[in-house]
Amino acid sequence: MKSSPNNHILIPPEPVDFDPTTTPTGTYKAGKKRDDNLARILDAAEEIFVARGFKGASIQSIADAAGLPKANIHYYYKNKTTLYQSVLSKLINLWNTQFNEIKAEDDPATALDGFIREKVRISFTHPNTSKLFAMEVISGAPNLQVYMRTDLRRWVKDRAHVIQSWIEQDKMPATDPVQLIFLIWSSTQHYADFETQVLSIMNKSRYDARTQKKAADFLSDTILRGCGLRPLSAKT
Repeated sequence: MKSSPNNHILIPPEPVDFDPTTTPTGTYKAGKKRDDNLARILDAAEEIFVARGFKGASIQSIADAAGLPKANIHYYYKNKTTLYQSVLSKLINLWNTQFNEIKAEDDPATALDGFIREKVRISFTHPNTSKLFAMEVISGAPNLQVYMRTDLRRWVKDRAHVIQSWIEQDKMPATDPVQLIFLIWSSTQHYADFETQVLSIMNKSRYDARTQKKAADFLSDTILRGCGLRPLSAKT
């Protein structure tokens, strides 16, 4: 993983076997068809990996889900491992960006509220992303160990440093910044990882905009109050 020294945005590299300018059969021509095919392949792969796990998934099943010949998959990806790593890189790009730009001079309630709401949005709109990440971590994170020990650890340390600066400026009461980040991750991703359980208890067949807003409002208000901050809803 590469990390920008200016804003600490995590930039996961392409898997070592995947060169964005070549394919296993040679150099491809960039264009809409190539971009569309890659999007279809990655979306289909995400669904199949979540449903069947890495071992249960096959290139053929991914090709069938994408509506493409199996040869098209191999045109872009050398093997199943390379494709799986690309899916993981895609999902990492979705996460935590809302919290990348926080600064010591920011208002903590506004910054935390934005982070919580963005994490809820991603859980509701990209549930497979969170599920696949959870499955990878539960299995020991064989494809993410380096990332978690380097870039992710550094990202959490940098965000915790900003939160600590808010505490030292008396912008918020003392708390454990790292545990706070863990709390936001776990509470927001619950709606994706345990989607079936949540929908069953709520007697719903799928999530809707109203449910998403209610979850975001509740988590933001509860977490901010727990941190001794005034929720944004109380300021209006």
